[in-house]
Amino acid sequence: MRAAASGADPDVGASTSSVAGIADSPDDTVEFFDTTLRDGEQSPGATLHLADKLLLAHQLARLGVDVIEAGFPASSPGDFEAVRRIAREVEGPMITGLARATRSDIDAVHGAVREAARPLIHVFISVSDLHITHKLGLDRPTVTARTAEAIAYAKTLCDAVEFSPEDAGRADPDYLCEVVQAAVDAGATVVNIPDTTGYCLPLEFSALVAAVRREVRGMDRVLTSVHCHDDLGLATANSLAGIAAGARRVEGCINGLGERAGNAAIEEVVMALRVRRPVLHLSDHLRTEELVPTSRMVERLTGIPVPPNKPVVGANAFAHASGVHQHGVLRDRRTYEIMSAADVGADGTRIVLTARSGRHALRHRLDQLGVRLPADSFQACWERFLQVADTAKAVDDADLAAIAQAVLAETAAVEPAPVAPSL
Repeated sequence: MRAAASGADPDVGASTSSVAGIADSPDDTVEFFDTTLRDGEQSPGATLHLADKLLLAHQLARLGVDVIEAGFPASSPGDFEAVRRIAREVEGPMITGLARATRSDIDAVHGAVREAARPLIHVFISVSDLHITHKLGLDRPTVTARTAEAIAYAKTLCDAVEFSPEDAGRADPDYLCEVVQAAVDAGATVVNIPDTTGYCLPLEFSALVAAVRREVRGMDRVLTSVHCHDDLGLATANSLAGIAAGARRVEGCINGLGERAGNAAIEEVVMALRVRRPVLHLSDHLRTEELVPTSRMVERLTGIPVPPNKPVVGANAFAHASGVHQHGVLRDRRTYEIMSAADVGADGTRIVLTARSGRHALRHRLDQLGVRLPADSFQACWERFLQVADTAKAVDDADLAAIAQAVLAETAAVEPAPVAPSL
């Protein structure tokens, strides 16, 4: 089992204690199931064409995700073809597509992924009473029977079959366990617990995952996965709570894309595992230096911008504008950065000069620009900088060079003329 580098400063925020429920083995590995091409593409305006999907799938393989959910093959001929091309051409990750619990959907997924080196069929059906009644128009016994039939059929086509009980976060836990039991008995190799509407609190979701793993016979032979949405801003926290309860696969999207408020952001979950590895004792397979390049590609292909304050991959993730913070970072980056920009493929620490900046930051940037001011000119430069900064959001290099040039010119103009020697 390949262990990954920690991706964090081991002496910053480290703890020797372990989180309850998380295995202590350093070889315990969390897999990542990327659904950017399926759930992420369901974000309004994020439609990807075949060439875009292929390009992004190859990048996801470079990132090192364990599974790529390449689409929903039954939804359209174009999506079927995109999944089929990815299955043929992208090496490394397991390739899957999503299917409702019907033979026609399952056949579509099988037809699309069967040429993959490692194919997977992913089957889902709703299990909350709200969904069963108002979405499906069925009853519990029918849903249980359809689950068993669909998984058993998928198993005749593919060795690897994942089952997702949709809206598990709002389902009756006893009935959830009943349906999952039917899926496991029918041959599911992965059971995914989705918080489809982002409803659960982390303690609730952890307890739900733990209950399924405890109550369903055969779960020790099945990989437990989690799929959390971000409607209450808890997708990353719930994913980590699921890991704490024994899940060893996390489903998510790059940049947190997905329906409504989105899915768990893969970059956030993996860096939580890396930065807090001294506590969590878990590994992963991702090449995290590909996170920012992958994020930028998703941003460009979907046209959905990454907010500047987005964790890990946002433009401000390693930027500092406060004078107090700038002083600390210039002395030791670890004072305010718990991970390295290089570890996630970002350009590096960025000092942004604003009215809140301090003298250390100004002097640092002048030095970087090769501007050497005499000691008696720096105070004048500082005062001129504050005047400009109070009227602008930030002072860029061109502004700073102009300020320094003006100060130097004024200093030269007031220097006393040399005294002529006496004859």
